[in-house]
Amino acid sequence: MLELLTERFSKAFAKVENSRKLTEKQINDFLREIRSALLESDADYDVVKDFLKRVREKALQEDITKKVSPFEHLLLTVYEELVKVLGETVSELKKGTVLFVGLQGTGKTTTIGKLAKYLKDKGFKVAVSSTDVRRPAAMLQLQRLAEKVGVPYYHFDEGLSALEIAKRSQAKAKEDGVDYLLLDTAGRLHIDEELMEELSSIKSAVSPSEVLYVADAMQGQEALRIAKVFHEKIGLTGAVLTKMDGDARGGVAFSLRSALGIPIKFVGVGEKLEDIEPFYPDRIAQRIMGLGDIQSLIEKAQQAIPEDEAQVLATKVLTGSFDLEDLLKQLEFMEKMGPLDKLLGMIPGLSAQLKNLKIDEKIIKKKKAIIQSMTKEERRNPLIINMSRKQRIAKGSGTTISDVNKLLKEYEEMKKLMKKLKNAKGPIGIPRLPFRI
Repeated sequence: MLELLTERFSKAFAKVENSRKLTEKQINDFLREIRSALLESDADYDVVKDFLKRVREKALQEDITKKVSPFEHLLLTVYEELVKVLGETVSELKKGTVLFVGLQGTGKTTTIGKLAKYLKDKGFKVAVSSTDVRRPAAMLQLQRLAEKVGVPYYHFDEGLSALEIAKRSQAKAKEDGVDYLLLDTAGRLHIDEELMEELSSIKSAVSPSEVLYVADAMQGQEALRIAKVFHEKIGLTGAVLTKMDGDARGGVAFSLRSALGIPIKFVGVGEKLEDIEPFYPDRIAQRIMGLGDIQSLIEKAQQAIPEDEAQVLATKVLTGSFDLEDLLKQLEFMEKMGPLDKLLGMIPGLSAQLKNLKIDEKIIKKKKAIIQSMTKEERRNPLIINMSRKQRIAKGSGTTISDVNKLLKEYEEMKKLMKKLKNAKGPIGIPRLPFRI
């Protein structure tokens, strides 16, 4: 996410990191690089101009720099101003009818499916419906997504207008005691008066708690221009940015709040139904600056690893009784947390380095297959695995004896590391990955 901005910001900071005193010229050169990075990312010119002006004014305040180093002062200044531009605090989704608007092809329907899953997993009662009467395929797509997620899809007889579907959906949601009714609307390949009139009439009829504009983050300035038209005609309360995991330059995320005055509520970060995240301005600012996103990493770990199992695993590590069955569980937890490149990108200092690194996700599946091909006795006591057993395990997992040997060696390295941690009697942090990259 936001790899281009992260790389450019990291390079700009690296040039001034070791300076004992930052001159006005150094600060101007630094800001020139930041300006170039933001404009290349398709950020709004006026938003960039105001942002850099505020950073420059604060960066030149020498009375503050006495408490911290000049570089730390500049780092803190950029971070604080980035958070302000991005929205300062996370914007919660208000309960009620949530109306989704946007052009065709931005991922509006898929976003509703993702958000339905996210809200359901949070314990809310959710229902979805579609008013896109011109595209039956869009209705069918949303219905199938609802079935996959396990939330109701409100379907009505053919021939009803978009307005009538919206009214009936809302009435049904109230009857069912739904917390969130996610209402899809028609999209076009371009903006026209007919579309705007239909959306305005639906908004007037259902008085939604939220009107969310769904934008393709890869569209850059074009997405911002279209958002302005929707905001002027309908009145938006927030936005959702899709495809933030792709080649999105990040300019829309940087500009939207300041340019329109509406918060970004969520971002789509992948193709799977679980690939949606709330938009945290402070965490995004940290990612842009190459400081990682440890908080999101911790949350992903908490979602993937049940607390009781985490305690059992920690106890085994402390007592030195960690075996291959535990390693198998650790691999399964990592799969649940998501793609490795995304996880590693959340670790401070790694995101910029990982730009061109391709991590083979099959590595986890291969190691799981090897362990699953072992007997319980072998998993609990790997020392009994001789050559004949290795041949059987390799054949059963579709791998080679060399692969089996490699896994056993890495397991032994993990045990040695855990023994050192135990002997040191220090706090157990995040364990190293159970393989090399």
